[in-house]
Amino acid sequence: MTRATPPPAAFVATVAWLRGQWAQFTSLWRRSLQLRVVASTLALSSAMLLVLGLVLQTQITNGLLQAKVDAALKQATISRDLVKRELDRVDLATESTDSVRDKLTSARNRLASPPPGDDGEVAPSGAGTFTSVLVDGKAGGENLASSGPIQEVPVELQTAVLQDKFAHKITTVAREPGKVTMVAVGVPVVTPSRTLQLYLLFPLSGEQQTLQLVQNTLLLGGLLLTLLLAGIASLVTRQVVTPVRQAAEVAERFADGHLEERMPVSGEDDVARLAVSFNEMAGSIQDQIGRLEEFGALQRRFTSDVSHELRTPLTTVRMAADTLHDSRADLPPVLARSTELLVDELDRFESLLGDLLEISRLDAGVADLHVETLDARAVLRLAVDAVRPLAATSGSRIELTMPDDEVDAELDQRRVARILRNLLGNALDHGEGGPVQVRLGADEHAVAVLVRDYGVGLRAGEQELVFNRFWRADPSRNRRTGGTGLGLSISLEDARLHGGWLEAWGERGAGAAFRLTLPRQQGTPLLRSPLPLPSGRAEPPPSEVAMATVPPHSRSEDVEYPH
Repeated sequence: MTRATPPPAAFVATVAWLRGQWAQFTSLWRRSLQLRVVASTLALSSAMLLVLGLVLQTQITNGLLQAKVDAALKQATISRDLVKRELDRVDLATESTDSVRDKLTSARNRLASPPPGDDGEVAPSGAGTFTSVLVDGKAGGENLASSGPIQEVPVELQTAVLQDKFAHKITTVAREPGKVTMVAVGVPVVTPSRTLQLYLLFPLSGEQQTLQLVQNTLLLGGLLLTLLLAGIASLVTRQVVTPVRQAAEVAERFADGHLEERMPVSGEDDVARLAVSFNEMAGSIQDQIGRLEEFGALQRRFTSDVSHELRTPLTTVRMAADTLHDSRADLPPVLARSTELLVDELDRFESLLGDLLEISRLDAGVADLHVETLDARAVLRLAVDAVRPLAATSGSRIELTMPDDEVDAELDQRRVARILRNLLGNALDHGEGGPVQVRLGADEHAVAVLVRDYGVGLRAGEQELVFNRFWRADPSRNRRTGGTGLGLSISLEDARLHGGWLEAWGERGAGAAFRLTLPRQQGTPLLRSPLPLPSGRAEPPPSEVAMATVPPHSRSEDVEYPH
């Protein structure tokens, strides 16, 4: 089997360059309204001018040709009468062939005024120069004598004239220095002795030069008119596009937070009305945003103040509850159970207050990162150790996959550990006792942790809602952790503080996955994540397959807890 020869490198480079140029042009075509308008104007005007030029050229060509034919027919009639008067006094039947040829040549010479030269070229008025041919022939087509270039006369024209017809034909003959197009006119000349055939050949050189001049004029005029239309279209379009571009620039700056940006207003036309309307809309939006910011600030201040004010009574109640809890063995069973419930709810209340305070700091923009270079594996192990009691309660198995080598990254340990605890707790709470897969991956620029459960999953569109504050997929469902509903919201903000991503995926009945991606060095923008999100329902749980998904130079740890 013969292997195909690869194309040369120069050809590949040329194709790549052409593709790049085409991509740039298509991008510019999509983004530039002015380019599309000018190009459309050029295309339509070029098509219109082409049709108009073809029509004008056809009309001019037909007019020139018809005028030439009319003048030639008129000249042929005059020449026929002149030859007839010249030969009426001669009895051609009694003359020899040479004598007849001389008579015919003399008659041809009489067609010229002034006297023609030896080549028989004359310049009558109207039809232009022509060459004459006079033939003494029979009805069967046999020529007895002729004078002039009979070989230049078309056979079809000779046949028509022999049938006593007045005919003409456009033909092309070979002459020095090249081929010449001409109008050939044939007319029978009736003399007392016999009927002769007179042919006049009128060159179309002058008409061809005139037509060439007309074509060049039409081409040059069409090109100049097209360029003029393109310039006019560009100027007219610029008058419309420039305000639109200014509006787009102002809108972009307005969207970036410069709420004082406004469009300049000039005149009273439609563009000015657009500017006025845009400025009124921007002013209204600025006022509404200002009111919302004031309301948000009041809400954040209220949340912060309430959270701080609740700290003191919560501490007092906590001390009393702990005292009762420590002595619950001496209390009746009902009071002892009530004491345990009181302590549990105080724990949840204290956690809620902590989350509210953290949310208020994040909203106020006063949250700080305390980064240090850490091994991400150690932070992940701490988070796994923190959820051991919950894993034991749920009966789930945590399958942990990490690289063998250190994964150093600039992290805020407290915030990253909190994110991982929230993700693990969420997976254990919604995993329905199934396995929870935790993977740590890294590349040159980023580190990622993927937490995957095989529980109830998420419905379509809930991937974004899970990060909303106090949002729950199924409010009627019992939870093991008794969470505050703020964990994922705080985790998302912690990830953003690191310049990272926190993404969710899920399908109903197929489980859910959360992927945390953080830069290994603060200030480095993220381009991609080292770990992919699950692709769909077809992916089996890790308990049903061998651990072939573990990447090279990685190891898996099964963290199992008794029921």
